[in-house]
Amino acid sequence: MKKYYWLIALAVLILLVPASCYYDSEEALYPSLSSGCDTTAVTFSGKIAPMLANNCLSCHSNATAAGAGNGIRLEIYADVKNRASAVAGSIKHTGTYSPMPKNGGKLNTCLINQFDIWIRTGMPEN
Repeated sequence: MKKYYWLIALAVLILLVPASCYYDSEEALYPSLSSGCDTTAVTFSGKIAPMLANNCLSCHSNATAAGAGNGIRLEIYADVKNRASAVAGSIKHTGTYSPMPKNGGKLNTCLINQFDIWIRTGMPEN
């Protein structure tokens, strides 16, 4: 009788293993992650300033730029507008400009796309 219990247990295990190896795409499992890039109405105050605040201003704010940011300030609209092409090159890690964030990875594609759209649409402030 013990022999049959082992055979039944083995059969159940063999049937359950393939069912437990189900893989799905990240997009299907987490749709909000794959569609979270808003590239409509990209303005300085709406998208660019928050991106800079989260990724750049620890070194490039008006208070820290002299010491940590090589004198490059990115806190106000006029400063960012004047340096837009350099900022774009830096965040894209093109090789022409120093890659930013310094000693960090490249910004995510959504943020880079938003910055490019902001430049292409004439760098609107609000």
